[in-house]
Amino acid sequence: MEIRASDVLSLIYPRRCPICDDVVGPVEIRGGRIRISGPAHRKCMKKVQLVRGATCFKCGKPLADDSTEEYCEDCKHTHHYFTRGFSVFKYRSISGSIYRFKYLGRQEYALFYALATRHLLGKKLFSLGIDAVVPVPMYPAKERKRGYNQARVFAEKVCKELGLSFYPDLIRRVRDTRPMKELDAHERRINLKKAFIISENDVKFKCILIIDDIYTTGSTIDEIAHEFLMAGAERVYCLTLAIGQTT
Repeated sequence: MEIRASDVLSLIYPRRCPICDDVVGPVEIRGGRIRISGPAHRKCMKKVQLVRGATCFKCGKPLADDSTEEYCEDCKHTHHYFTRGFSVFKYRSISGSIYRFKYLGRQEYALFYALATRHLLGKKLFSLGIDAVVPVPMYPAKERKRGYNQARVFAEKVCKELGLSFYPDLIRRVRDTRPMKELDAHERRINLKKAFIISENDVKFKCILIIDDIYTTGSTIDEIAHEFLMAGAERVYCLTLAIGQTT
């Protein structure tokens, strides 16, 4: 049985379940044997939904089980700069968890998210030949106010689990933008113009993975992907914690 440093630490500082937020005991009894607890309650794991089955070939949004389409309605009518997107959870099943992770300081949830990412997408992501993993940056003043960038916290854990190279400062957010939830798709794209600057003039990486928390329209990821493509990258993929389902 593999024991992580985080398992030992949980004996002193009990973890909280990333799904229900109740305390997760350091050990549990399974099959008559005492075992180290996982990062979430086993009963809570049944409540979350991983992105499986038919998905959009571009953004990775789940499609109806009986769908014969290759792309969701958005990607049929929108030019995206990123090569392809992947997501771990269906948004509605994990939205409360992501809210606490994003706004209430539950950074420890990132381990659970990264383990789920490895389980669902590890082989796929490894096969892409990713040179650099880049989290979507926050505007510095906003990050100082919140105390952390949730995309960076998640991305760092993913890199540790998958052995990928982490470059958190390769691109910077240089312009404060309006909250994206207040805007429609067209307004989001206008809102993000000239909001990001690459820290290096010549990007040496050919395959980049951008990581964020939630995929909605892809506007933020598109703007960053466009910057990287202009700087010399050949392929830019994206990974998000959660994504909505097409209607």
